[in-house]
Order: sequence, then structure tokens, then C-alpha cells
Amino acid sequence: MPARISRDDVAHVARLALLELTEDELERYTEQLGAILEHAEDVAALDLGDVVPLAHPLPLHNVFRDDEPGAALDRDEVLAEAPAAESGRFRVPAILGEEP
Repeated sequence: MPARISRDDVAHVARLALLELTEDELERYTEQLGAILEHAEDVAALDLGDVVPLAHPLPLHNVFRDDEPGAALDRDEVLAEAPAAESGRFRVPAILGEEP
């Protein structure tokens, strides 16, 4: 079993992460990281040979409706609501530096 994380290890990682930790923080984080690593060792020791890997713990179902064609809007009614229309299409301001 590997040794628990040391205070020097925590200080080294803090330096790599450009963190300035106080002495109290170093002690607290050494204890907390040690507890996390112990838990990881417990999980690594589990026999998971018969466990089926999952991408998600719950079954997922498609929540979208079927894509079926329906009644279309009347073109003339829609264009009548537009601020400007021309040749059966919406008229929009010119773009890309074109003159109006």
C-alpha cells in the first residue's frame, strides 16, 4: 500500500498550481487529500469484474416527437405580416457592404 500523501507533496502541488497556502491550509489540505486518496484506494480494491459498464445509470428515452409533416402556413398570409416582401419572399436590408 502506498504511503499517504505528505505535507511536502501538498506544498509541491500547491507550488505547481501557483497557490500560496498558509501553514494551516497545508495541514488541512494534507489531511483532506489523504482522506480522498484512502477512499480512492477503497474503490480501487472493489471486485468489479461482474459489473457491466454504463454510460448512464438510468435508461434514457428520446423525448422528441416524431418528425412528421403537418399543415404549412399560407405564404401570402405570412408575407402580409412582414415589414417588406418582394417576389414572394421576405425583403431584408442589403448586407456585406452593398449599396441599398
